[in-house]
Amino acid sequence: MFSDFLTKPTKNGILLTSSFLLSFSLLACSGDANESEKPTPTLEYTAIPSSIGIVGDPKDVTVTTSAGTVLMGGATDVDSAMKWMINKSIGGDVVIIRASGATGYNQYLYDLVQVNGIRQVNSVETLLINSAELANNPKVGERIKEAEMLFIAGGDQANYIRFWRNTPVEEALNYLINIKKVPVGGTSAGCAILGEAVFTAENNTITSEEALVNPFNSKITLAKSDFINNPFLKNTITDTHYNNPNRKGRHITFLARLATDFNWQEPKGIGVEEETAVCIDENGKAVVYGTGTAYFLKGSSEKPEKCSPNNKLNWVNNKKAIQAYLITGKETGNGSFDLTNWTTFSGGTSKNMYVTDGVLSIE
Repeated sequence: MFSDFLTKPTKNGILLTSSFLLSFSLLACSGDANESEKPTPTLEYTAIPSSIGIVGDPKDVTVTTSAGTVLMGGATDVDSAMKWMINKSIGGDVVIIRASGATGYNQYLYDLVQVNGIRQVNSVETLLINSAELANNPKVGERIKEAEMLFIAGGDQANYIRFWRNTPVEEALNYLINIKKVPVGGTSAGCAILGEAVFTAENNTITSEEALVNPFNSKITLAKSDFINNPFLKNTITDTHYNNPNRKGRHITFLARLATDFNWQEPKGIGVEEETAVCIDENGKAVVYGTGTAYFLKGSSEKPEKCSPNNKLNWVNNKKAIQAYLITGKETGNGSFDLTNWTTFSGGTSKNMYVTDGVLSIE
């Protein structure tokens, strides 16, 4: 597992140790959770393959949700963005999917939004889908389809592509986004797989310096995704942990490769710093939550002057190769960016980005 794709939930959770009767009196809670507040199930529950824990009522509920997408930049989760998703789930069931890790999100999300002491989600369940065999199990896809909110944890996106692509998991994710229209989000690696194009990390990660001096470095593994189909992330590739100096330059290199290899006109990118989240509503309007900054990048319609193997990247275009709009988040949300046209925005700052002989400039 690659360290810069690791994101551990920082909240406390509980683990279901029996696959039969869900008995919360036998569960071990971390932290200082109040024993009297543990949810009591309404019926017997037999865990499906891949389930490693559930809190709340395991009985499936049916509610009308509101669509949305969350792109979270990694590290500590953004509570306000999670609340934004929960409010769109309208009291439904939350499903977490991951290929490594534990149940840290369960109790955190179950307790996060309460009105007059009443929790605003029916249940939270974590599915550990760490093999193609599990991803191809129809019961796993069926459980995902029952979700009114879906969140993809951090980890290693190479595993997500390797295990979940062309399986019932993929089909279920697209069902939630495009048919059932529920809020779907991800952090770190879980965010990295949500765009139409994906840096798959199949040959490990890559730094900005490595990418800029050779945009065809073998570590750069890009795929135009037939994986997740989000209508507001067409022609877009995401990246996370964006306050890390090793991210921006490689992200620009990804855009250059998309323009060169896939012939994308005006390739787009969304880069998100840690402890920051871009929340996109059902109309394609994005607001930024958290403490960091989100970068909305639109490449020039003119291809890079030089993007070839073993040569430093040159993408200058009169110092306007990439138009960038930066929005710094707030706990209550800040700014606005219209992903339906990429020209209507407010609350941020405009920058130009370009690359000269492998050196990225932002001004």
